[in-house]
Amino acid sequence: MTEKIELSDVSDYELEIEKVYEQLERLQREERIVSDSEGLEKLEQGIRRLTDRLGSLLLGKKIQEALDSSEGEEAEKELVKRIPKRLKSEGKKAVHIETSFGYQITVWVRYYRRNCDRKRKKRHAGLYAGLVWLGIYERCTPHFSAEVGVLAAMLGSFDEAQQVLTARGVEIGSKSIRRITYRSAQRARMVQHLEEVEVEMGDVSTGRRIIASADGGRVRLRENKRGRKTKKGRTRYKGAWREPKLFIIYVVDAEGKKMKKCAPLIDGTLHGPDVLFSLLLSYLRQLNIQASDVLLFVADGAKWIWNRVPALAEALGLKSNQLFELIDFFHAVQHLHTVSKLRKDWSPTRRKRWLTRQRKRLLLGQVDQVMAAIRSLCRGRNSKAIRTHLNYFVSHQHRMAYDKITALKLPIGSGAIESAIRRVVNLRLKGPAIFWCKGHAEELLMLRSFYKSGQWHLFKKMAHSPLAAIASLA
Repeated sequence: MTEKIELSDVSDYELEIEKVYEQLERLQREERIVSDSEGLEKLEQGIRRLTDRLGSLLLGKKIQEALDSSEGEEAEKELVKRIPKRLKSEGKKAVHIETSFGYQITVWVRYYRRNCDRKRKKRHAGLYAGLVWLGIYERCTPHFSAEVGVLAAMLGSFDEAQQVLTARGVEIGSKSIRRITYRSAQRARMVQHLEEVEVEMGDVSTGRRIIASADGGRVRLRENKRGRKTKKGRTRYKGAWREPKLFIIYVVDAEGKKMKKCAPLIDGTLHGPDVLFSLLLSYLRQLNIQASDVLLFVADGAKWIWNRVPALAEALGLKSNQLFELIDFFHAVQHLHTVSKLRKDWSPTRRKRWLTRQRKRLLLGQVDQVMAAIRSLCRGRNSKAIRTHLNYFVSHQHRMAYDKITALKLPIGSGAIESAIRRVVNLRLKGPAIFWCKGHAEELLMLRSFYKSGQWHLFKKMAHSPLAAIASLA
């Protein structure tokens, strides 16, 4: 159980701080010598408890001072004015706030809500404007909320996150971890839709080489079934496979290598390709693409991707010499492998020789010759299957200018998005006997994307923005 520090005002905090300082001074003056590992561990734990308590008290004092200040009162008033519904103050109430030190601090803050909600006795109908101003949601400090979120995104389960926090001396249940995690993602996405967050990627004054790619993964969702319930009264469900869709945006240098100083942008959704491309468009607009920039869109042959790229380019106002569409070279080669395997009469040596020749032709931009070679094999009982792969090259011929892209020193593969699918989806959301509610999978997908792309600071900025509280009460 998390220990609560229940104090009424700043002076009480000051008295408690003095007490902790006295305990630390006594410990410093103590002449007892540590003689074994158990004694050293006990001493370290005792010092840790005191310093954590001191940190909580100092934090509580600073928060209360901010809330009681004239600046805090003005910020509260401005925040309440921005909410369309008219709210009225009910006076100050005691609120317990979780901190990263493992203690709950008590602060006194004004609570605002509508008169009609007060008469109906509706819970959670208003807001603590002062806490929202400081970025405190779910009764957690911003640092603690971000710490819980990053552990939930980083580790394999919520239980593992709970174990790490418990080892640090922070007692919190897995349900609380889920609540903090999911709601922070909900707020971040809400703010993202309301206001564009500034994203920096390369020097705008120089011609940037931006790479974008999209792909889909696989997760199992828990979807309720109609009909009778189980004997225990539980709703039956089916674990259907669904495809979370992701995109990645990154910048390469003159040699075609990822710029280490520019963290990539990764995001995704379970709400379909239209929503994904809407997100992608918003990110690319934030990059402020100039006439000197070029955009390479590289992906596999999925129709849901390429059917939407022209509209994306039009919305961005890209000229024909700024946008390059490219089929991932290694996916194209995989089709050649499949074609060669369909020729059952070939020896391994002949198959390898044919593959090497066609691969070289692809790299040289000789797609016509590759198609002619495949077309010459369209005979016999496997001709229909071979023709299917031939149609792949025919439909994507204009996206196979590998010689031109190589000359520009741009990547010809979509390994970045393949890696993102594995790191974001497969290593956290996909696994045996793992079933997700769609909303929760969507929220964790966002957290994981921002964490793995190195853009966690952007997520924290959105999750702790007052805009989320304003939008929820609008």
